Amino acid sequence: MKRFIYALGLTLACLGSAQASIDTYEFSSQAERERYRTLVEELRCPKCQNQNIADSDAPIAMDMRDEIFRKLGEGQSSDEIVEFLVDRYGDFVRYKPPVNKSTLILWYGPAALLAIGFAMVALIVVRRRRSARTKQDEQKLSSDEKNRLSEILK
Repeated sequence: MKRFIYALGLTLACLGSAQASIDTYEFSSQAERERYRTLVEELRCPKCQNQNIADSDAPIAMDMRDEIFRKLGEGQSSDEIVEFLVDRYGDFVRYKPPVNKSTLILWYGPAALLAIGFAMVALIVVRRRRSARTKQDEQKLSSDEKNRLSEILK
């Protein structure tokens, strides 16, 4: 019974320290609310790596959400807000970075690796077929060998 009470106390202590942050912003219209929701879902948290800023509880994500809300209130467009955040945090905050010199390998690297893989498989298949044909040619008997074999079998 003591163990149960200790476990219950430990569980309640852990739950007491957990906090959920809920952003409460007042928007002037439903369209502005939708723009905000779209922006926070399409931008990535720099700290959490592969989590959008809507789902992240990191302080930097909270700051980014506050900044987006402030800029929406100033009347800036979604593109202007995204460009501001990209200038501040880099292309990493976008889930779909633009195609430029620094991201060419990101966009075309997988296709190049796939093409190299197919080329290597094709090369291996061609070489094996050639070696199989060569072995078959070596295994064929000449006419003298066939005559000699037929004499031995008689």
